[in-house]
Amino acid sequence: MSHLRRLGTAAILAVLLSHGALRAASDGTPAPVRPEAAKAATCNRHNFRLILDVGHTAEVPGATSARGAHEYDFNLRLAQAIKQKLVDDGFGRTALLVTAGPARLGLIKRVSLANSAPADLFLSIHHDSVPDSFLETWEYDGKESHFSDRFKGHSIFVSYDNPNHRTGLLFGRLLGLQLKERGLVYTPHYTQPFMGRRQRVLVDAQAGVYRYDQLIVLRMTRMPAVLLEAGSIINRDEELAMASPERQALIAEAVSDAVVLFCAARTPHGPERLPPLVASGAKPTLQPAAQANPHR
Repeated sequence: MSHLRRLGTAAILAVLLSHGALRAASDGTPAPVRPEAAKAATCNRHNFRLILDVGHTAEVPGATSARGAHEYDFNLRLAQAIKQKLVDDGFGRTALLVTAGPARLGLIKRVSLANSAPADLFLSIHHDSVPDSFLETWEYDGKESHFSDRFKGHSIFVSYDNPNHRTGLLFGRLLGLQLKERGLVYTPHYTQPFMGRRQRVLVDAQAGVYRYDQLIVLRMTRMPAVLLEAGSIINRDEELAMASPERQALIAEAVSDAVVLFCAARTPHGPERLPPLVASGAKPTLQPAAQANPHR
């Protein structure tokens, strides 16, 4: 069992502070620094295993952007950029989890597949929209489309029903602080009563981490699990930013730096390999780094 699974979040932060991986901000809360400072702590990047879950499926592609693009395509491109950055930074056992088929069946199968492949961290990649009541109509490329420029920014979710939710919350915090250090701002609108059943509890106001216990990919996975809504693609300006290689690279860099800090707080696993897996039925696939599709 890793140090992360034996220690509480406060103790893990103390470990990182003792190694200089985090510095104290003026208000006493930890603030991020470049993870080179974490090198003093043990981090076996070669053996660290991270599953990057590409949210939704080609058949059920999630939200529709302001210009009519599918969320799944945004998710896949960003997940591929994150995977490549992690591999370049030495996390060669990073794997993409790509699922096909109907929505709920696909969720159950991706959780089953993830749980069958021992991993240190599960990160699900999504892009946000808004409730239908906030949508406005505009014309784009000769067609009527919907948009909402009311909200923008990323959000991070964890489930307290996950058996490793404390360490999931730690990674969510590290990720949120790395995004913040790069000038990216999380959206606070999930705290507002007008969100109705979509209203969430903000458990870390510094890093933009929300509690969302009902998400299957968070509550049913057996490893620390975090879901990143990388930005709002229903916001016309943010959609363009999220589609840009520059924004994807910035987010990928933040994820990689957060993984370095997270990895530094744990004991490395043994050398067993993370095999390629294919499930029947909806046929989700887990692509190890060496076999991941390089095309976007």
